[in-house]
Amino acid sequence: MKKNGSESDLKRMSKPPPEFDLRLYITGATPNSVKAITNIRNICESYLKDRYALQIIDVYQNASLAQQEQIIALPLLIKKHPLPERKLIGDLSETEKVLNALGVEI
Repeated sequence: MKKNGSESDLKRMSKPPPEFDLRLYITGATPNSVKAITNIRNICESYLKDRYALQIIDVYQNASLAQQEQIIALPLLIKKHPLPERKLIGDLSETEKVLNALGVEI
C-alpha cells in the first residue's frame, strides 16, 4: 500500500500553531542587529521552547513590510500573538524586560 504523505508531513499538519508569533526587524548584519537576533533566540529557546515562531525581517531586503509596520527605530521586536500586540526597540539584552513585554512570567 502506497502512502500519500510522509510521517513528518503528518506531524507538521497535526502540530498546533505556536503560542507566540514574533517578528524581529533588523538592518542587515550590523552589530546591534546581530546582538538582537542572538538575544531573542536565547530568550525564546530558554523560556518559550516549542511555543514560538520567530520571523527575522531585514528591512534592507523587505522595505515594504517595514513600511507596513510603520517602523521608526531598529532593531524592533513585535509580538503579534498573543494579543495585545507589543513592540520592543533595542538589542533585547534585558531579558526580564523582554519577558514582561511578551507576557511571560519567570
